[in-house]
Amino acid sequence: MNESRDTIRVNELRLVVPIGKDQEHATLQPILATVSLTHDIGPAAHTDDLSLTVDYGRLKSALVSAFAGFSQFFESLDALLSFAFLMSRREVERQLGYAPHAIYVRIVQEMPPPVCKTVSAELHWLKTKPEPLQRVTYTLQDLECQVLVGVNAIERKFKQLVRFSVRIERASSPLEISHWLDIPLLINALVKALGNTSYLTLEALSSYAAVETLRSLIPASNLDVATPPRVHVIASKPVALSSASSADVEISRTFADYPHIFSLDASGSKWMHADRGNGYQNREKDVHTAALALGSNLGDSFHNIELALRLLEAPMTILDRDALQIPDACVDVIDTSFMYKTKPMYVEEQPAFINCACIVETNLQPMPLLRLLKAIENLVGRVPSIRNGPRAVDLDIILYDNMVIDTRSQHQRADLNNLEGHLVVPHPRLQEREFVLRPLFDMIPDYVHPKLGKTICSLLEALPETDPTMQSVVPFPLVSEEAVVDQKASAARALPTLTHWAYFQNASSTSHQTRLARKTHIMATLNVTPDSFSDGSAHTQLDAALKYVRNAIASGASIVDIGGYSTRPHAAFVSVEEEIQRVVPVIKAIRQQDNPAVRNVLISVDTFRPEVAQAAIYAGANCINDVHAFTGPNSYPSCDDAHARSCMAAMKKLARQTSVPVILMHSRGDAGQNKDYGNYAYAQGSATGGPGVEGVRVELGRKVDEIVKGKGGVRRWLVVVDPGVGFSKTLEVNLEVLRDASLLTVDVCIGTGV
Repeated sequence: MNESRDTIRVNELRLVVPIGKDQEHATLQPILATVSLTHDIGPAAHTDDLSLTVDYGRLKSALVSAFAGFSQFFESLDALLSFAFLMSRREVERQLGYAPHAIYVRIVQEMPPPVCKTVSAELHWLKTKPEPLQRVTYTLQDLECQVLVGVNAIERKFKQLVRFSVRIERASSPLEISHWLDIPLLINALVKALGNTSYLTLEALSSYAAVETLRSLIPASNLDVATPPRVHVIASKPVALSSASSADVEISRTFADYPHIFSLDASGSKWMHADRGNGYQNREKDVHTAALALGSNLGDSFHNIELALRLLEAPMTILDRDALQIPDACVDVIDTSFMYKTKPMYVEEQPAFINCACIVETNLQPMPLLRLLKAIENLVGRVPSIRNGPRAVDLDIILYDNMVIDTRSQHQRADLNNLEGHLVVPHPRLQEREFVLRPLFDMIPDYVHPKLGKTICSLLEALPETDPTMQSVVPFPLVSEEAVVDQKASAARALPTLTHWAYFQNASSTSHQTRLARKTHIMATLNVTPDSFSDGSAHTQLDAALKYVRNAIASGASIVDIGGYSTRPHAAFVSVEEEIQRVVPVIKAIRQQDNPAVRNVLISVDTFRPEVAQAAIYAGANCINDVHAFTGPNSYPSCDDAHARSCMAAMKKLARQTSVPVILMHSRGDAGQNKDYGNYAYAQGSATGGPGVEGVRVELGRKVDEIVKGKGGVRRWLVVVDPGVGFSKTLEVNLEVLRDASLLTVDVCIGTGV
């Protein structure tokens, strides 16, 4: 057929029409209307008979008459487009006696907002069965914005002109286009949003423009969900290159390209902001992932690091929106490493450092994030010092997505002596620092360095030498009810440190003298219950309990574990209130003793109930010892029931709020049941332990991941694992776990045989 080959067009017909949101504000504005249609001109060509084709003069006159006779106003450009299409189709059908194969209508607004060269709307209509297809396109041509963008020093000081061409395409049913898009509102939103950005790359800036455009389409996105709108963005820097007119980036995106920002609602019929379904009303910007390193060797280092992390998650209380360059800045810590005590590098005459790292999700761009970190350093107490010298806290951006960033000018990049005030990512000394690589290895061992092309694991293995004195540390806070209540009044506060435990990261490589200096911490178990299997009813009286504590400390105990609910099989039920009444008076009495060794002894509360744990911590306990690892006693084999989830959430919130260490034990409900580890028979004879060790590693490992990872997770350095000897294990499995306990935390993939 010739219909798709021949075209008749009325091009750029100048009209003056009333446009506005209401009759009062409608003004006459000039537009250019283009109408084209496919039609087989063969018969007219052979006969030279105008009656066998479309008379484009009559089509023009019909359009002029229709608009001249329109007594109302057009609310929007798409309403105007719809009217032009209907009038054009009516006139063409009047002349031909039937609808053409395809009609194209384009409306150009000659006087758009001054920041934009042209604004246009197009409609492509195609006659198909069972119903016609229709595609609408809106174009903002050369939208001019003053933007802070670029990596060079001068580009970080002054805004520059960037031109954006934005095209929005969507399919719709016929006539469903009237007032679908508020173009003036979109232009205002884009100019405002883009003007507040501070991207390093044109790529990131163009992606942000696409997100903001898609965001403006959310109210109408429930139309034709199966074919969502597509946004095309061209971002152009006219002054980027001295020998070229511009540098451009062109992208094409839909809602589905940003799953962390947009998602379908439960019915699958409407697009929405993804975070709104989870209650995060302010997480509506591009989310990036960054790895941060933290270090301290002055003052209470553990307190300083925890305080810095809490401040990090409250960015709007630290800097204003101008400094952060975004009105609703968010930073969420989603993973943490273990914590290490390390000897200083470069400047060795200073105290040992406490080092760790975290992964954050943030809508901050790299430079505003760096600005936030420097402000936090000042708030925590960092003062000017020599390079690599002592500091209360040091925060560095180690990785940011997969980006390579260097804000220094080209001639400044010969060495690393001029980093002050600049950002270089990945951190230029990452590959030579064990105290950075090892924390990263704890979280992202398989991450590939974007410049070196090697994983974090391989970079750690490639170190020419490692620090044999490096120790993992577990800090215990000094807790009281007054301190916790005061802390709850402000999330950006942290409890001071009472003491910490340390153990060597690689004991096999330490010297004989160092190994002899290691301390084994002994936990004294104080059961204030009438039915415990070891000392039932022996210490239920306060005097007897205190005597036990004094004797335990004199015998070398480092911590006293107080439990008010027996875990022996078939133990009698104890109410929450009764359990609290058993443990809290003992904790308070210990904290009131005259002997400082007794008064300041570490106390853990042996409980699986959040209410009991909270009461015990408020009374002065420093640690939670949970034999069910935060999921309650009845969660095995499934840990995903409502009660387990509720218990997990409450325990995580309490541990995060108070920063107390948590001892997570492997168990399967009742201590005398569920002793079959046949599902892990694939590990029989394995160099990383047998079925019992693998079962503990898989089942407890999954819980630890859920407790540590994600927003609101417990710091990894506060987690101590207990294999649960005697709980849901046969004699053989107990012996296996005792023999190979050191293999529980080796760096292997778990569950490989399942």
